[in-house]
Amino acid sequence: MPKVAYHLTHPEQRTTSVVFASPHSGRDYSWSFLRKTRLNEHSIRSSEDAFVDRLFETAPQMGAPFIKAGAPRAFIDLNRNCDELDPALIEGAPKGGHNPRISSGLGVVPRVVANGQAIYDGKLSYHEAQRRIETFWRPYHRALAGQLDQAHLMFGQCILVDCHSMPHEAMDSFSAAGVRRPEVVIGDRFGASASPAIVDRIEEAFIRMGLHVVRNTPFAGAYIAQHYGRPNKRRHALQIEIDRSLYMNEQLIRPNGNFENFRRELKIVISEIAEIGRSMQQSLAAE
Repeated sequence: MPKVAYHLTHPEQRTTSVVFASPHSGRDYSWSFLRKTRLNEHSIRSSEDAFVDRLFETAPQMGAPFIKAGAPRAFIDLNRNCDELDPALIEGAPKGGHNPRISSGLGVVPRVVANGQAIYDGKLSYHEAQRRIETFWRPYHRALAGQLDQAHLMFGQCILVDCHSMPHEAMDSFSAAGVRRPEVVIGDRFGASASPAIVDRIEEAFIRMGLHVVRNTPFAGAYIAQHYGRPNKRRHALQIEIDRSLYMNEQLIRPNGNFENFRRELKIVISEIAEIGRSMQQSLAAE
């Protein structure tokens, strides 16, 4: 089993209502887990948001907490509801209505990694699925909810920036000839999970970095954005997807030659996003 459910880094002084999170960058592939899979140590990482935690780890320097997963996505998917159990993988899991994520093998305990590669030869017990949920899923979400509650208490609002990466090929069918390929997708559940004013400013920060940004297509935000985003209660949540080819070799799962430069430039974006959490708080104070 992986050693810990999450890693939480606090700023020396909390100065913004923004909370940064990376639920898919966990890479503690324990021997006990690898023994159960049919994949090798390289293939099992194909759905991991590799190095996203390194890209956003400067958030505490900007006065914002940063929480990242300990367990890998192939072991437990923290961006799924804990009841999204796949009966094709888990013995005794109830068969509910049609859920496209579960049908495709991407429930809370995934059946496949990227490109539909099966993780296991057989099924897992219901007990094993619940053990993973109780040991990793619930602690991560308790910690994340706690950070958001604290931000809301301190600043009158909270802004969750859920940090992800996408394969370069994910945008193939959304890239028209002669049109610049999208490099960042911001998901706000089509306006349901975050204030448009906040999303506008975050989009502008990435544009100033020189990146091409689109919204909600093909990634509008999954469980985390849906669950934590309540704009009418001044609780905002949005998902950021960044093209992996900008900073890593996807085939080798290694940082590429642009990694450090991209990380430096992204640090400015992180700073600007943290500033949104300060300026919005000042606006609230003036109301």
